[in-house]
Amino acid sequence: MDRLKISQGELTRRGLLGLGIGALGGGALAACSSSPSLPAPSGSGSSGGASGSVIDLAAYDAVLAKGAVADASLVDANSWAKAIKARGVINRGGTDTSSLFSLRDPATGKVAGFDAGISQLLAKYITGQPKENLSQVTVDTRETLLQNNSVDLVVATYSITPARQQKVDFAGPYYVSQSAILVKSTTNDINSVDDLAGKNVATQSASTGVALLQKYAPKANVQTFDDNPKCLAAVQQGRVDAYVIDQSILLSDAAKNNDVKLVGQPFGNADPYGIGLHKGSDALAFVNAWLKVMEADGSWAALWKATVGQVVKTEPPTPPAITA
Repeated sequence: MDRLKISQGELTRRGLLGLGIGALGGGALAACSSSPSLPAPSGSGSSGGASGSVIDLAAYDAVLAKGAVADASLVDANSWAKAIKARGVINRGGTDTSSLFSLRDPATGKVAGFDAGISQLLAKYITGQPKENLSQVTVDTRETLLQNNSVDLVVATYSITPARQQKVDFAGPYYVSQSAILVKSTTNDINSVDDLAGKNVATQSASTGVALLQKYAPKANVQTFDDNPKCLAAVQQGRVDAYVIDQSILLSDAAKNNDVKLVGQPFGNADPYGIGLHKGSDALAFVNAWLKVMEADGSWAALWKATVGQVVKTEPPTPPAITA
C-alpha cells in the first residue's frame, strides 16, 4: 500500500495521536496474536505487510526485539505480573481491525499496531517473549472481561473516563487523541482550523462535531452526514471542502485512502487512552512503572514511528504524562 503524504500543515508533536477503533461484533473470541507467536512467511518483514495496513513491519519487529525484560525479582514481587509470567503469555482484550493500532494480517495471523505493540512489549517485559492471546472486545464488553478476569488487560484505544474508572483501573495514559481535519490530497488552502471559515465542512450528525465546529470554526458552513463513510465520500467527491471528527477516525480513513490527507494541528478536548486493568489489583503500579521504562528507553517513540508515524510524517510526539 502506498505511503500517504501529509500536507505542509502537518499534524505536529503532542497532538499527533489516535486512530480508528475497529467496531467488532459478537463476544470475546480468543485468538492468538501471531506477531510474537506465529512465524511470518519470508518477506513479511517489509513495510505494510498486513492487509489494509501501512505499518512498517520490519521496524515494528525491531522494536519488539529490543524491548526490555524485567528482573525476575521485580516480576515475582507483583502478583499480577507473576501470574502472567507463570502462564507464559499475556491475555489482552482488544481488536484486530484497526489499521494502525491493532490489525491482523489474514494471510499470516500476525497482529501489529500501536496497541498491539504496547501489549506485546509489556508481555516481553514480564515473560521474556512478546506473546499475547487476543480476545475481541466491543465498547460494551471491555469492563466485563476485566471484571470477570477473562483478560489481564485491555489495550484498545480505550478512553479514560470517570465513569469507567469506577469499574476498572487505567494505567497511563499511553496515548491522547483530539479532533482533526481531513481534506482531499490536492487541497492546499486548508492548513488549520482557522482556514475552515467560509468552507463547506462535513461532520457526523450524531457526533460532537457540530458543537466543536461552532466553537472553533463558527464561520464554516457545516454539513452533517449520517456516518463516516458518507462524510469521507463527500470529501472525495468534492461536495465538501473538509471533514472534521475525532482524529482516530480520520487517521484510519487516511491510512486506507491515498486521495485524502490530514492537515493542521489537532484541536478540541483531549481524549486520553489508557490500559484497562482489574480494579484494585497491583497491576496498576507495575504497568505504570513499565510505561515509564519504555518511554525512557525509546520504545514508545520507535513504536509510534513504525505505526502511526507511517501516516503522520513528523517526529514522534512527546508521550503523555502518566497520571496515576
